[in-house]
Amino acid sequence: MGDEPPTYEAEPTTLPVADPEDLRDLVPDTVLEGARYGTLTLRAVSLRGDAARYRGEPRRDALLAVRFGTGDSALILIAVATGQRAVPGAHRVARELCEWIAGAVGSNQQRLTEDIHTANRGALSSGLNRLTGRAYGRLRAGATVRGLAPADHTASLRCLLLPAHPACRTRVFFGVGDGGLFRLRDGVWQDLEPEGGERDTVGGPVLGYGGRPPVQRPSHDPNPSREPNPAPAPAPAHGPFRFRASVARPGDTLLLCSAGLADPLRGEAALAGRLAERWGTAEPPGLAAFLADAQTGVKGYADDRTAAAVWEA
Repeated sequence: MGDEPPTYEAEPTTLPVADPEDLRDLVPDTVLEGARYGTLTLRAVSLRGDAARYRGEPRRDALLAVRFGTGDSALILIAVATGQRAVPGAHRVARELCEWIAGAVGSNQQRLTEDIHTANRGALSSGLNRLTGRAYGRLRAGATVRGLAPADHTASLRCLLLPAHPACRTRVFFGVGDGGLFRLRDGVWQDLEPEGGERDTVGGPVLGYGGRPPVQRPSHDPNPSREPNPAPAPAPAHGPFRFRASVARPGDTLLLCSAGLADPLRGEAALAGRLAERWGTAEPPGLAAFLADAQTGVKGYADDRTAAAVWEA
């Protein structure tokens, strides 16, 4: 796509340099995931950008798709993170951030699932903001231990929570930093990216996420059944917390992606049109077809691309 062919070759050329003492640190060029639960079908891919392939650099994007729980009470998490450009170890930071947020969500799966099923968006926003803040707090602590600047030891984070129950079509997005959240409805892309710092306080704030002990109320509290407002989580160094809960319709395709795909999707109409045509069908593509679509080359865009798309039956 674009006025002329992309600068780099369409296929990988150079492998990243490996450390023989730490081969577990290697990152595969491409990762594919897929699943089907109830009315939703998931396709996800993370692939190394053309520039990184040419220079022999590791993929800075990380993708983690996990299921917590079983049956109709299960909760699916898709986490996408992007490490800082030109910072050594950026791929490790992205992977750690995905693992930490997944661990926090998994530990609170029952509470989160209940809040999603009851559409308690205020509780979700408050709790997920706190969990995200703690994950970034771990990054800041790690930067201090390593003597690094917190602005370098960080990553963008974007997540989707998808309940497996077929009767629940609530889809929850949260995260920090760059990327995109789009919905393909009736053949047209809608940009759902929430403004940084948006708050939806329907239902009021909720305590208890992450095993935090209850707040002690003074004995003279005139309304002991009311929970006090918790202190806001500190803003991550990478930007403000973003949150959106929406209800899917049959035929929708929801797309969560890193900046490597969000930027060309917003900047190149031909790509948006092609993906609308390819992904606007009732039957989701297979994994190989989804990969081929996601890696469509666009002149001037050569970063890593990570995309998670959800088709609604």
